[in-house]
Amino acid sequence: MNIDKKFLPLIVSLSVILGAVAMFVVMQVTDGTSAEPVLNDSGDADTELAIDQDDGEENAAEEAVETSGSEISEDKAEKFHKAYSIIMDRYVEAFDEEELLEGAINGMLEVLDDPYSVYMDQETAREFMDSLDSSFEGIGAEVSMTNGKVTIVAPFRDSPAEKAGLRPNDQIVGIDGDSIEGLSLYEAVLQIRGEKGTTVTLTVERPGVSEELNIDVVRDTIPIETVTNELIEEDGAKIGLIEIRSFSESTATDFEEQLHALEKEGIDGLVIDVRGNPGGFLQSVEDIGNLLVPGGEPIVQIENRDGERIRHVSNLEEEKEYPIATLINEGSASASEILAAALKEAGGHHVVGETTFGKGTVQQTLQLGDGSELKLTLFRWLTSDGNDINEVGVEPTEEVRQPDFFYVSPVQAEDPLEYDMNSEQVENAQLMLEGLDYDPGRTDGYFSSETEEAVRAFQDDEGLDVTGVIDEDTAWALQDRVVEAVRDRENDLQFKRAIELLIENE
Repeated sequence: MNIDKKFLPLIVSLSVILGAVAMFVVMQVTDGTSAEPVLNDSGDADTELAIDQDDGEENAAEEAVETSGSEISEDKAEKFHKAYSIIMDRYVEAFDEEELLEGAINGMLEVLDDPYSVYMDQETAREFMDSLDSSFEGIGAEVSMTNGKVTIVAPFRDSPAEKAGLRPNDQIVGIDGDSIEGLSLYEAVLQIRGEKGTTVTLTVERPGVSEELNIDVVRDTIPIETVTNELIEEDGAKIGLIEIRSFSESTATDFEEQLHALEKEGIDGLVIDVRGNPGGFLQSVEDIGNLLVPGGEPIVQIENRDGERIRHVSNLEEEKEYPIATLINEGSASASEILAAALKEAGGHHVVGETTFGKGTVQQTLQLGDGSELKLTLFRWLTSDGNDINEVGVEPTEEVRQPDFFYVSPVQAEDPLEYDMNSEQVENAQLMLEGLDYDPGRTDGYFSSETEEAVRAFQDDEGLDVTGVIDEDTAWALQDRVVEAVRDRENDLQFKRAIELLIENE
């Protein structure tokens, strides 16, 4: 059956295989003030529970539909049936009744104007499930469908997507030179995926940039390790650093083990880095919250359409004796925002960086009985203090912007850039050169003689032809060096400020 899926919005994580779920949550509500998450949002396709439904979950989904109490009135049902019959009987061409029905479902979802509410027909649901086990290779970024365009939520740290220069809120409008207008997010994702070592060219519209960007991304195997740690000694203080790249099924266990290992070293402070972390399992972030958030304080609150709230309260018995600072940026989404907000509001800890993405809704998967699925936004999640951060984000307690070259777009040099030219591409190159300690003389986009000399110096150091002209080889070398500079902690102003705050509070 050939079904038009142009209105089929999916939230898909590219973190491991361009095909994992992003925010599919099934909540099992109990009496009292707590709730046990059964299935949560995942940015990690390596987990068996990513979107698999067991019998209990499937029954719960069916019950949610059957007991809703919102039956269509007889006159409206008659109106729908009459329109359906007229189209089937009198439309100029014969039309498949299944397509018409599914078009009606998609139409209802479209009216909701919610990119996270999704209908998947049988074929798409099956292919989507199969894709979770098909590969662990991709570009390493989470995407959503926003205003009809495939949009980067966050590239994973150290992923091919990040190294190529993709950034949160980039909108992908073309793949390998072909427009993707009219494709569903799922269909676009299948085109972006591919074997390790192959290259996909993404045409990107970036806010604030007038020209489209063509960004080449070399696909790779995306590591499934979600937690790393390091002990840092600064001014006589021992600071623990834990980076959480996504919240998978095992993240909380790994976090606890690594936290205890750092605590045995006698740390004087802890930095938790969730920058570029698009989220993951809600249960994982709750379990981590139980290790850090003061006991009796909410980690997160879940609110239904009637404003009724369920509070997930920390059971931590002894508060941490050391200060904590959390690093965030615009690529921190979903579960990352829950953790940052809880540490900020309930824990009174420092949060350093830039305002987060703003993903504050919860979806539940509902089976429609024939293999098709409806994933519908049923809840909002609120911060510890009850704040709604959807489309707003979590604000840091210490706003710190990185150096300008952290935000610069990749240089497009299909047509070489040279002396006396004036363009955004020249400005990008100048910002890169300046960040790499080559003085371009100016950063206003005019290719001056000083810029030419800076290019020559860079080319000489990189073993390139010394021409003073920025060709594709020079542009690629600039991008590679900038990625290395971004990874260098000496340039990381947010990290440095977090360390300073912890030492001050020691």
